[in-house]
Amino acid sequence: MSEAGATLPAVRVDEVRVLDGPNLYFARPAIKVTLDLPGYLGLRRTECERLAARLGMRAVRPGKRRSALRQRFVMRLVRHVTRRLGTEIGAGRLGVRVRAGGHPAEVVLAFPWVHRTKGQTAGEQVGRVLAGLLERSRAVDEVFDEAAAAVIASPDGPGPSVLTPTVPVASVTGTNGKTTTTRLMAHICMAAGLTTAWSSTDGVVVMGETKESGDFSGPAGARGVLETPGLDIGILETARGGMLLRGMGVTRNDVSVVTNVSADHLGMQGIDTLDQLAEVKAIVTTVTRPEGWVVLNGDDPRVWAMRHGIKAKPWAFSLDPASPALWESINQGGRGITVLDGEIVVLSPNGDPDRLVRIVDVPMTLSGLSDNNIANALAGAAACLGLGVTRAAVVDGLRSFAPDPEHNWGRLNTYTLPLEGGGRATVVMDMAHNEAGLEALLTVARGLTAPGGAVRLGLGCAGDRADDAIVAMGELAGRGADDIVVRYTEHYLRGREGDELLGLFREGLAKVGVLDVPGYDTELGALEALYPHTLDGDVLAVMTHAERLEVDAWIRAHGGTVDDADSIRRKVVAARGEHELEGEITAVWELTDDARRIERAQRLVEGHPGDARLVFELAGVHDSAGDAATAIGLYEQALGSGLREPYRHRAQLQLASSLRVVGRAPEAATLVAGVLAERPTNTAAMMFRALVQADLGQERQAVADLIRAALDATTDVDTQSYRRALRAYADEIAAPTS
Repeated sequence: MSEAGATLPAVRVDEVRVLDGPNLYFARPAIKVTLDLPGYLGLRRTECERLAARLGMRAVRPGKRRSALRQRFVMRLVRHVTRRLGTEIGAGRLGVRVRAGGHPAEVVLAFPWVHRTKGQTAGEQVGRVLAGLLERSRAVDEVFDEAAAAVIASPDGPGPSVLTPTVPVASVTGTNGKTTTTRLMAHICMAAGLTTAWSSTDGVVVMGETKESGDFSGPAGARGVLETPGLDIGILETARGGMLLRGMGVTRNDVSVVTNVSADHLGMQGIDTLDQLAEVKAIVTTVTRPEGWVVLNGDDPRVWAMRHGIKAKPWAFSLDPASPALWESINQGGRGITVLDGEIVVLSPNGDPDRLVRIVDVPMTLSGLSDNNIANALAGAAACLGLGVTRAAVVDGLRSFAPDPEHNWGRLNTYTLPLEGGGRATVVMDMAHNEAGLEALLTVARGLTAPGGAVRLGLGCAGDRADDAIVAMGELAGRGADDIVVRYTEHYLRGREGDELLGLFREGLAKVGVLDVPGYDTELGALEALYPHTLDGDVLAVMTHAERLEVDAWIRAHGGTVDDADSIRRKVVAARGEHELEGEITAVWELTDDARRIERAQRLVEGHPGDARLVFELAGVHDSAGDAATAIGLYEQALGSGLREPYRHRAQLQLASSLRVVGRAPEAATLVAGVLAERPTNTAAMMFRALVQADLGQERQAVADLIRAALDATTDVDTQSYRRALRAYADEIAAPTS
């Protein structure tokens, strides 16, 4: 007997799991057996060779004890034993898959089943056979006969419960974006007039009405959808957990979608690497009907590689119109979808690109700010077209699916929140449950932040992420946000202590120099902590998993409103320091006739009442035409309407200029002094101050200020050589005279 056998069970069956649907091992129901086999790993090589000979195995190389080669020998032996047991019970040539487990002694075995109880018994008997074969006193035939008899004597039990759809079905998976894509597809199908049901991590929903709440991204969700009376089409979000623990809930689908594969839940359920995770996600693509479509992210190499295992036609989506994946898909008889000249277009083997809709007219993209949601829109549109939904319905659905709580609850929901101290901030509520999600959230938050504003982040995640992943999220947050608090929620700690989770976040934050970050035990608490420091134009990015209702209610109770597509577009443009009518404003200033320029600027103001920037431009137009009196009133109106930087201080200077023109130099002096208090090196402000000082009879002070301004602004070598002397002279003439 092996050395290991003296202290450990030589053979142990750790788990016999029934997979009801297509799974990691087979496209049909399977029994998965997890075996712990230290007795085989510790056998002498000669003992292994003798055992192999008794079993009729040829050309074996058992390798040294506990070596990788020995593990391969044991896997081969397990496969041989399982097939022979299948033959003994009359199952014919049984399909068997064997994989290495999480440690050298662990082996995972899988084989298809027809009857549940008999299949489970067979799984247990494999362990008995393996244990019996280590007993030298027992004959091989005796061991197999005893196990086969136990299986045959076992009751059959029920058959598989996996459903075969009778209506078109799409399966959607991926690490990020699968819920958004599922909801978008359901929205498009409803826009087409189809009775639609879908399942996701939020529940089972029929025509927009939630029938069951909770995580239904597994087989139970599929059943809830497909048992809907009068169903025309079903959309099934399919998560990794369900596929690993029970298998898929349907035997096949008509369209499958894989959004991406990124680090999430690694180290759980035997999935330790991205490649292993990709293999799990690929399950949905292997059961797509040959006449169906597999929609794959052409920008993600692991996802695009899934095309090699499919029977259906590929449909690649990519943000890059030059992506090789698009052309490979088309060349294989498939299709592509991408963004070309700011429009979503479908690429097919023949003909020009089919232009569906402009990106700026797809609200879920946040005016093109969210690459993730552009990708989700591409995937959802392709999948719906693959399901046979009309082109017009797809376009209508893309135009009307908004990133608001009604359409996409908890995913990049954007609000405008008035502040107690004046001004408004933006709140973005998003799930962002992993590194990729946080990165996407920070990108959107920064893209909505007004010039000079800050991104304030409530950082959190579920406790079942790997330590490294949580630390990495802390680093990402530290680099991407200006103000951070960390939080946990009791419900999502999942076996981890709250302080431990916060400590890991702080470890990551400290790596990028962010220290003394406060922690909270609720998502709402994090938002309430950030709110008092928030200034006009800032963005509050709130990661929510458990308290979306509470956060949404708090925002509304404080006067917050949900942003519509136009509001978001204005914020995106403003964040770039531009106006949504930037082109029209430029056109106004390109006119050479003062009367026409004033008329055009006046029309812009009248068409957008309350727009401080346009009032500022109208003031400037009057100012330029020599009408300082009218300009003064308009500048004051613009400033009083909350004109933001970088135009606010310019309006103050231009107002000061107009005031001195009409003889109100003291008021001008006050305004310029205010600008210089905030911008002491602003050369234009120094020059305006000099002009005002001249008006006030302070010529010596004006000259001194101009010299100082010139010294600060010039790079001329000669001037720099006289710098000290010139500054001394300026100070001298500016000094009060006795």
